[in-house]
Formats: sequence, structure tokens, C-alpha cells
Amino acid sequence: MYKSIDLFAGIGGIRMGFDNAFKDSIRTVFICEWDAKAVETYRANFKDDIEIHGDITQIDERDIPQHDILLAGFPCQAFSLAGFKKGFEDARGTLFFDVARIIEYHKPKVVFCENVKNLVNHDKGKTFSVIKRILKKLGYIVFSKVLNSKDFGVPQNRERIYIVAFRNDIAPFSFVFPKISSKGKVIGDIIEKKEVPVKYYLSDVYLNSLKRHKARHMEKGNGFGYEIKDKNDIAAAIVCGGMGRERNLIIDKRLVDFTPTTNIKGKVNREYVRKMTPREWARLQGYPDTFKLPVADTHLYRQLGNSVTIPVIEAIALKIREHLNKDYNYYNEGEQISFNCSMCR
Repeated sequence: MYKSIDLFAGIGGIRMGFDNAFKDSIRTVFICEWDAKAVETYRANFKDDIEIHGDITQIDERDIPQHDILLAGFPCQAFSLAGFKKGFEDARGTLFFDVARIIEYHKPKVVFCENVKNLVNHDKGKTFSVIKRILKKLGYIVFSKVLNSKDFGVPQNRERIYIVAFRNDIAPFSFVFPKISSKGKVIGDIIEKKEVPVKYYLSDVYLNSLKRHKARHMEKGNGFGYEIKDKNDIAAAIVCGGMGRERNLIIDKRLVDFTPTTNIKGKVNREYVRKMTPREWARLQGYPDTFKLPVADTHLYRQLGNSVTIPVIEAIALKIREHLNKDYNYYNEGEQISFNCSMCR
């Protein structure tokens, strides 16, 4: 039985991927997530009695149970191309150092992290080098790779960096990330089978404003603006904060009643243009339809955009389990470097 902790847990995507891969041989013993609405979704889907802790900066590492696997989808905003790109200068970027102090104290067998692709190149690669250097000083061998969700059974073009760090005494000589496991899924495979509520259809006023916005940028030679996806396409990445709805619009001609059910300017557009539903976004991330979506749409779009693609996590977790189940006797004969986490905070 492997014990794991779920840091920056969100709605539990990383945990779900590891649960799927490890089956009954893994047990979550600690959860940390500060967003109340994300906790609500998490609670609706994971029926355990573990307290969900809030601000990680206020958690004493000594109060965290001993564990074998540390899972941390630490916040992406500080490293995203869409953000301010300040990295460790941004308070959200420094949250990795809280992960480091927990690792230093507990020395789990495996550390697993996920973040935006831009983490690799941020600040000319210095940010990622710092992360790897810290993990190595803590006694880990670090492996990383950028993988695309579209290669793992979901129709979403989503590149993310995945970091797997094994403690030196059990580390394999190499760790091979999973290769492309599934292709061919398109948006048409994940859209709702029945007519969706009219609230997901854009108003004509809003659609026209999107058209004008795109035209202005096209005149300047920019590629910004809304995008209507064909059902045989794959979706653009749904992103941190829930943005990206206007880059993944679809035409769905099944709507019969155009009477608005929410406060909108103008009328429901007659071009049948709508945004994807939260359930469709969940499918883009590989969540099963049994996964409950208990909160308002605004929160769900943000939660799902901030989440991970389950099949990618599961594929990596299977590789991790394969190595953990082997009897590795590899260790670092060199002198261990002492590391004081307080120095980097």
C-alpha cells in the first residue's frame, strides 16, 4: 500500500489518475486545496473523511502524515505565457518552495509535478533549472517531459510539462515516459448527445462583438479572436482560470427554442454558435461522466481549465508504479548536499 498526499489538489485530477493506475494499492492521506469551490467539487467525488487543508504556506510539514508519493500540481499562473511571466518573483511561483520543504522533511519515494509547458523556457530556462536543482539537492533524480493531451485519447491540444523525481536510493537508471497511446478522437466524440440548454448559445450582440474584435486584430496582422471549431477538429487548450471558451466555440443546430433563460443583450444568435458545456470540458480532460459537477458553471470552467488531463496522468502513474514495484538498488554514492529550504523562501 502506497500512501500519497495531494497538494494544490484542485478538483482531484492528479489523484484520480494515480488512483486509476495504482488501483487498491494507493491511499491518499493528506489533501491541500485553498479554493472553497474546488473543495466542494473534490468532496462530491472523493468519499473519504480526510480534512482538506487550505493555505499551504500555513501548514507545518511536521503535521503532514508520512507518505510515499507526493503529488503537486502547483499553480501554473506564475509560469504561463498568459500570465505576467514573473516566475519566482510572483508569490504564486514561490509556492514550489513550500513543496520543497515538505519533500525535505518527509523524503517521499516519488515526487510528481505538473505545470504549463512554458515552465521549461521561462526566464531563459533558469526557473526550471532552479526547480530541478532543488530536487537534486534534496536527494532526487529528476525526469521530465512535455506531453500533449491529444496523444492520450482526448481531443484537446494541450501541452504540459510533467516532472517525476525518484529518491536516489530507489531511482531507476532511466525513466521512460509513456508514448502516444491513443489518437483519432475529435470534438464530435465528446459533445453532448442531446440538445443542450439555450444558455450555452451566444447572444447575437456578443457574437457580433467577437466578430468585430477579431476583424480589428486581423487588420493588424494578429491572430487573436474567437474560433469556431469543426466537430472533426480537436479543441484548443482549455486554460488556467477558465479562459478559452471563445477559442472553442462550435455550431450546434439542434436548438429548437431560442427563448433566453438568462439575462442577455439582444437575442440568441441564429447561427447556432454555442460554447461547450462544462461536461464537454470535463470530457476534454478525460473525466468520466460519473464525475460530479456540483457547482455553478462559472466555477466549473475555471476548475476544469485549471485541472489536468486524466489519461495522461494515469499513463505516467502506471510507469511510476512499474518502477516502484521493482527492486531497484540504485543509489547516489556521491556526498549528499545539505539543503536548508528556509534559504530559498
